[in-house]
Amino acid sequence: MNPVARHIGRTLALVLPVVLVLSGTLAVTRVSWAPSPYETQVLTASSEKKAPRDRAPHEAVRDRLVAELQEKDPGVALTSLQEEMNRRPSLARHCTSIARALGRAAVRKYGSPQRAHVYSRPVCDTSFAAGIAESR
Repeated sequence: MNPVARHIGRTLALVLPVVLVLSGTLAVTRVSWAPSPYETQVLTASSEKKAPRDRAPHEAVRDRLVAELQEKDPGVALTSLQEEMNRRPSLARHCTSIARALGRAAVRKYGSPQRAHVYSRPVCDTSFAAGIAESR
């Protein structure tokens, strides 16, 4: 084999894995759920009064979705729940409790589990249906 070709082959064998690892690392440093380094949040004294700090983010999401369910219908709230889980994966561990709360709220809104069950979807497994069943 030609010594020049062998030298090029060895160089590629050493450099190519490094390039692939670096390009893969750089590809995952910019993910959709991570905040942009250029986005800064400025809090003022008045904004702290509006949002109490003792409330957990999943509680705020739950309350907002229950209100949305009351205004519209459970299908819209379940779609919003799925979108919220896609946007903020850190809330995924609370998905089942939020979906159950939506199931209970749907029974309160419609008065019967059968009517509320029509909107059941496989968001967070079957937690919405479990919330409906808890209300019986």
